[in-house]
Amino acid sequence: MKSILVIGMGRFGTYLAHNLASMGNQVMVVDKDEDIIERLAPHFTDALAGDCAQEEVLKEIGVNNFDVVFVTMGSSFQSSLEVSALAKDLGAKHVVSMSGSEIQSKFLLRNGADEVIYPQKDMALKTAVRYNAENIFDFIQLDNDNGIFELAIPKEWVGKDVVSANIRKEYNLNVLAVKKGGKETLLAIAGYVFSEDDHVVVAGSFKDVERLKGR
Repeated sequence: MKSILVIGMGRFGTYLAHNLASMGNQVMVVDKDEDIIERLAPHFTDALAGDCAQEEVLKEIGVNNFDVVFVTMGSSFQSSLEVSALAKDLGAKHVVSMSGSEIQSKFLLRNGADEVIYPQKDMALKTAVRYNAENIFDFIQLDNDNGIFELAIPKEWVGKDVVSANIRKEYNLNVLAVKKGGKETLLAIAGYVFSEDDHVVVAGSFKDVERLKGR
């Protein structure tokens, strides 16, 4: 369990805070809009209406006491930049700031952010990969060349186990898990026999996954 501060309760910040809280973390949310905070307060460990671009507000919060500080003020890059810098100056351990462009990312990293998240870019890439091949159901990017993919089982794998399908040698992919019927997730076991409606979770390169396209 981590102590987490989320500053900026727009759509992304709200979804992020709810997900982090549902995972058992202690989450405090902050926004300038009192109505938003009044609505969200019952769902989080703590909530505050205030302008975090003001140093005294961040001091009151105790920004240095949180494991992670998320700055998700997407409507104002200037405010996001100021809050990221102030939070770091006041001793925040790890600042993660939301970015809307590559240029914004560079400025944020130079001015307080330890890490940036770029939701629109990430979603665009995820959507492009998902719809580029009908057999890809989800994916997580690891770097420019590699990722973790949820794939439909190619016809030639049905009735074979993980070893006899020769996935690593034939496709250079590492099987991590199997989703039985596309729902129940099982850790990959060498003797597991694939069924037609299974999905497989693999780690590998975009290039190698592309070879399965249309199978």
